[in-house]
Amino acid sequence: MTEESCTFAESGSAVGLDLVHVESFIAAVVAAGYAACKIADKRRIARKFVIWTQSRGILPDEVGDHHVARYLETTRPTSKARLAFKRSVLRALLGHLRREGVVAQAAAVRDDSPAGRLEQEYSDYLRDERGLAFRSLLVYVPRVRAFLVDRVADVHSSRPVDIDAHAVRDFLLRRVQVCSREQGRLWVVALRSFLRFLFARGYLRSDLSASIVMFRKPRAQGTHPFLSLTEVEAVLATPDLSTVTGCRDRAILLLLARLGLRAGEVVTLELGDIRWRVGEVVVRGKGRVHDRLPLPADVGEALAVYIRSARPKGACRRVFLRGNAP
Repeated sequence: MTEESCTFAESGSAVGLDLVHVESFIAAVVAAGYAACKIADKRRIARKFVIWTQSRGILPDEVGDHHVARYLETTRPTSKARLAFKRSVLRALLGHLRREGVVAQAAAVRDDSPAGRLEQEYSDYLRDERGLAFRSLLVYVPRVRAFLVDRVADVHSSRPVDIDAHAVRDFLLRRVQVCSREQGRLWVVALRSFLRFLFARGYLRSDLSASIVMFRKPRAQGTHPFLSLTEVEAVLATPDLSTVTGCRDRAILLLLARLGLRAGEVVTLELGDIRWRVGEVVVRGKGRVHDRLPLPADVGEALAVYIRSARPKGACRRVFLRGNAP
């Protein structure tokens, strides 16, 4: 059955999802500020999927990502870009319906093996104690999982921490020989972090992280690690202050140049972190560390101009909001 043949159900009784759920999804899309030219297309894609679930008798609490994949297989062949757009719309629809309680949350697959429990403990440690962001977990955890799977397979036992320096080096050598220098560096960083965790938690008698040599990344000859004062001022003069984006970009550049903030620290800056009366700004650094820095006059002025006249209205407390939805 193709997507065009599903239109019979529009006026009939709904078996599962209802078209009213589509309108709820579209209302959320509009509220998020997506481009108006895409709204009708998103509504059309979402309606056809809902009608398809009705024709199959799929109940709301059964709808999941695998149904999206099955539905897309029934549609007429199209370009990769069009297929990717349909997939993103339907995944956004499912996400909205899960938040609204219409569709059941995706079941989490729990690995109760010794290696799986150790991986979960390490992930919780990175997130809760070290304060790493989700994107950082995507660097560390999958590599540690691969190491644990490899180690358990090697020793044919259920003791993933029964390791030594030779086992770690042998594993790394196999990995770095088939990947780029940057990927090799990430393998080293992840395993050093994991070994320090094992030692700190008492799983290992000695800290084996010292047995892994750091992966050096050579710096190209002739490149400068910093900009001169003249170059910094030229960059600061680049934003067009007559535009919303220009006001935002100048405030960001001043935070980077005057206070030396990291990109992630600029992103996580919230309205309450700017203490206007005392001339301070609270910076949320790595490891859940909060620092208080003085707020220079030009930085404060740029922030005030952006917040007063250029920042979009909304409930989000982050200082800097993106120009495109959501």
